[in-house]
Amino acid sequence: MPSHLSADRPAAQPPGRGPVDALISQTRRLKGDVDAVRRDAPSDGSDPQDRWQRALYDLALHQLSDLDAHLAQLRDGPPPAPTAPVAQAPARTAPPAPRRGSLLSRVGSAEWNFLTDEVSWSGELYRILGRDPAAPPLTLDELPSLVLDEDRPRLTAMVTGCLVDAQRIDGEFRVVRPDGEVRTVHMMGEPVLAADGSTASMWAVLRDVSELRRSERAVSETRDSLQRHRQRAQSEHRLAVELQEAVLPPWRGSLRLPHQGTETLDLAAHYLPSSTSALIGGDWYDALELADGQTLLSVGDLTGHGVAVASGMATLLGAVRGMAMAGTQPGQLMSLLNQLLDATVQPALGSAVCCRYRPDTRTLVWAQAGHPAPLLFRGGTGRRLPSPDGVLLGATSGAVYAQAEETLEPGDLLLLHTDGLVPGRDSTAAVNRLLDLAPRFGAARTAQDCVRMVMEEFGETEREDDACVLIAKVTS
Repeated sequence: MPSHLSADRPAAQPPGRGPVDALISQTRRLKGDVDAVRRDAPSDGSDPQDRWQRALYDLALHQLSDLDAHLAQLRDGPPPAPTAPVAQAPARTAPPAPRRGSLLSRVGSAEWNFLTDEVSWSGELYRILGRDPAAPPLTLDELPSLVLDEDRPRLTAMVTGCLVDAQRIDGEFRVVRPDGEVRTVHMMGEPVLAADGSTASMWAVLRDVSELRRSERAVSETRDSLQRHRQRAQSEHRLAVELQEAVLPPWRGSLRLPHQGTETLDLAAHYLPSSTSALIGGDWYDALELADGQTLLSVGDLTGHGVAVASGMATLLGAVRGMAMAGTQPGQLMSLLNQLLDATVQPALGSAVCCRYRPDTRTLVWAQAGHPAPLLFRGGTGRRLPSPDGVLLGATSGAVYAQAEETLEPGDLLLLHTDGLVPGRDSTAAVNRLLDLAPRFGAARTAQDCVRMVMEEFGETEREDDACVLIAKVTS
């Protein structure tokens, strides 16, 4: 209330009930909708973003409840003024219980008259502060006794500014109720000036905002937690990408084997990250020239995402390269990889296909562990090579992996890929989509041209997992 008004204030008149009732109905419908969405939101607390969203829902519900209560008081008008003189406060009877949905359930009022030394408190203020309604209201000198020590200077400054400089009061402090509960109170007030300009009284509205502030803190804390989570995820993603790029051959352009004399294979590959996850998966591809002149071709996938999986992939790929350089054949190599995964501290599952190509006989020897078989394209048609027996890596101890052998011809195209390349649960349909590219592959000049065709067909597809493709074209 402006400070130039006298203490004789006319009673506020409530507005028409019809428009306010309509606003109350709209508010309650919205509150019901928000509450329904909040109940459907994840609530296990494991995801910082879920916790942040739920905290925002709770805060919105508090705000809508406050709006509902404000509108209810606007409709009903202010409470009736007490009929008994303030001086009879010790004989005060217990105030009536607040009406459901009314702002009176959270807001109290007070007035301190300096001309008569009278103090008037509303019944709800007693309830907010946990005071006995039969006890006399506290003077301004006594009020700080309810306030936490660290908040008393703030209350004193607000009251002094109001009384001395006619400033409005608008601030918060915490009170300790007799039962030990700490509540946060928001106080708004103004001085009332007498005709000679002196302060005749001070009135204030005190609102219990404890639950509102709790919801705001929850939103702030979960927002900060979400930000830290995102920063950590970004750091982990960057580390995983660097690790992946350090161990995988570069896929931009054809793969060049450094010591190969007369090139017998034209090689190209591509890696496709997931479109739904920011985390790096455990997919790999590799082409390695061996000491005996043969070429190792492999693709694989370690389940999971993140730095730990990228590190496991690097370990597995290093083992593949080391064993292949030592002359280990694909079937035995798979058995040893399975033992390696079985012996790790953190068990994991993986799939892989490993091929050794002998250029002098154009023979491909290969084995697989729960992985899609290589696709062979020849003369404008394609087929899937028959898979030798082999279970997922890490699925069972002592697994034995068979080998298969295939003789290739000049111009043949071999395609190795991981599951995520062609999204879909039907593996046969996914393979058929790749085989449909056979006529286009037949007209392609290089392996890199074929990889571009695969990317044109599948590169923009939404995929839940990472994927990679490796193509080898027999040149002679």
